[in-house]
Amino acid sequence: MPYDRSMHRFLLHNDQIRDTSELLLMPGQVGFLNGWGVFSTIRVFDGILFAYERHWTRMNRDAKLLRVPMPLDAEQLEKQLLSLVEANKAHNATLRVAIVRNRGGLFEGPAVARDYDIIAFTTNVNAWGKGVKLGVVPQARHAGSPFAGTKMLSWSFNLTWYETAHENGFDEVVLLNERDEVSECTSANIFAAKGNEVWTPPLESGCLPGITRELLLGEIHVPDYRVIEKRLTLSDLAEADEVFITSTTRELLPVISIEGIEVKQCDKARMALQNAFSRFVDEYVAAKTSVA
Repeated sequence: MPYDRSMHRFLLHNDQIRDTSELLLMPGQVGFLNGWGVFSTIRVFDGILFAYERHWTRMNRDAKLLRVPMPLDAEQLEKQLLSLVEANKAHNATLRVAIVRNRGGLFEGPAVARDYDIIAFTTNVNAWGKGVKLGVVPQARHAGSPFAGTKMLSWSFNLTWYETAHENGFDEVVLLNERDEVSECTSANIFAAKGNEVWTPPLESGCLPGITRELLLGEIHVPDYRVIEKRLTLSDLAEADEVFITSTTRELLPVISIEGIEVKQCDKARMALQNAFSRFVDEYVAAKTSVA
């Protein structure tokens, strides 16, 4: 059965819940024409926005770098997003929120009344399967760029690589930087385990600071395993006991194969970390629910 990727009926447009069939945008909003804005994808568990505080912090950091105006009140935005969750009955779903800059550049529309727009919608959780097959794209990340690792609306490169990967029989791709180091995938971080160490590329390799990645490095602790940052090459992935990718919607997903190299299938480290991550999610949701 094909997976339904469409968004749910209602979306959040600034401070209002609107039907997705309504015409709410205009060409004069420069952020939509230029990909000038920031976004984040948040998992909804039992009506709770998982790790919302971390998503807010990252969006603010990226918005400052990109000169995108942001809402001033994190709690108010959270309430608005939760109202969207309730409108769509999306208590276990995926939520995407974007802050779009409306003014600036050469082609700002005369009827634009706001400095930015908040756009958010929910959709079903994707069924990613039991593992992924990865292609490889060289020179795909410029680690030396001041904008490396920012989660911006200009996402067409990633979408093109992702679409091409599927046309070539892959599920995702490993993106290499200008030094031929492993950086990340188009929408996931990558990890490799060797013995009792679990490695992931440092931000200096050009990868996005994913929320799941952040939690595995700083909050998720498993006996006998040490999660650290390390510059990686494709040879490191080939020599590892196992490789897996992480993202908000995938959690921890094993890598079945990588184009051009042999990948081992141990899966012990990933399973141990996934179990610990699931416990962390349960504890976070329980704590948030008790406060509410």
